[in-house]
Amino acid sequence: MYEVETKEQEIAILVGMVRNDQNRWKVEDYLDELELLAETAGAVIKGRLIQSRGQIDPAFFISKGKVQELIDLQRQVQAGLIIFDDDLSPAQIKNLERQCEVKILDRSALILDIFATRAKTHEARTQVELAQLQYILPRLTRQWTHLSRQVGGIGTKGPGETQLEVDRRQIRHRIRGLKYELGKIRREQKIRRAHRQDVYKIALVGYTNVGKSTLLNSLTQSNVFVEDRLFATLDPTVRSLRFANMPPIVLIDTVGFIRKLPHDLIASFRSTLAEAAEADLLVHMIDISHPHFHEQMEVVAEVLRDLQIDNRPLIHVFNKVDQLREPGLITKVLQEFPDSLIISAANGLFIEKLKDRLCQYAESGLQETEITLSIQQSELIARIYQLAKVLERNYLDGQVTLKIRALNWKVERIKNLVNAS
Repeated sequence: MYEVETKEQEIAILVGMVRNDQNRWKVEDYLDELELLAETAGAVIKGRLIQSRGQIDPAFFISKGKVQELIDLQRQVQAGLIIFDDDLSPAQIKNLERQCEVKILDRSALILDIFATRAKTHEARTQVELAQLQYILPRLTRQWTHLSRQVGGIGTKGPGETQLEVDRRQIRHRIRGLKYELGKIRREQKIRRAHRQDVYKIALVGYTNVGKSTLLNSLTQSNVFVEDRLFATLDPTVRSLRFANMPPIVLIDTVGFIRKLPHDLIASFRSTLAEAAEADLLVHMIDISHPHFHEQMEVVAEVLRDLQIDNRPLIHVFNKVDQLREPGLITKVLQEFPDSLIISAANGLFIEKLKDRLCQYAESGLQETEITLSIQQSELIARIYQLAKVLERNYLDGQVTLKIRALNWKVERIKNLVNAS
């Protein structure tokens, strides 16, 4: 596979649809976010088109009249790219490209393109390629060009556009290979995580561009890449956080969430998000300066539910208080979320208060205890080594006493295993 970057920015038009159950301001907000995504991918937005319509046109998504209006706008601003905020069917993309004679992308394709640009590690590149091929598979009827003659631009990174003769069978074969490769990566990650059984793990989760990487740098004195763009961080970053007279704490920075995240991308990135699934505490970061932060919070909550980790202990941390234009909002937020914290990761405001809260959770999350077993219970002893850090081991009269350190719920599990034996 070849990846082609273009230095020249593409001129683009955004298209949104107001359904019967939606407000126009919400669609405008969606397009604001889509514009940020497009700019992240390297586009320059020169126009928008919004249609209020009860039903989607099966042929063009928008009505035929709006298609002509879109063509007129495209010619006026000389756009070479049109981006829809909703997912389009293969037939709709084909019909629109035939009418407009320019490249058509939907939101999923744009996000996948950004991920292809941002992916740096072998794992992330494998995940992105898998998601892109699963997206491409039902769209093989488009006018693909051969990889050796691949054109650049937004929507063509990663696996790119392949000519039609690269049929579904070959794509499915590649998908199977990528899934096998991801399986190997996940097994290796599981082995690595097994060495952190006795370490308290905290995962930073939240909407994209809320300041998770900035907070990671502030808490751990690290130098993780930070940029004021969507999806600046794609690969999970793990750093050690140390407090006096306490075992080390692992802090995990995860990929940011976003509205209408492609399902194929969520599925392929489960191994990345598995770092959050292994965490003992979730720190949900929210941009308090964003006008629709409540909706962003619900997006994150929905993804956590999808990952089945919404039952973990969670702290709401409202970031970017230094950018807040309505000081009275702080009181409202604290009334709605009384156990939350309000900080500025960039300026270091109230970071010490957050450290104290994290320290309290970590102290209450770990405990040391002793377990005495018969040396004949080799399988149970091996299981305890998997669940806990064994600090000491003493033998006497055919028995072994293990001094262990583990998270509270793991200690309870070990005790239940011992009682059951």
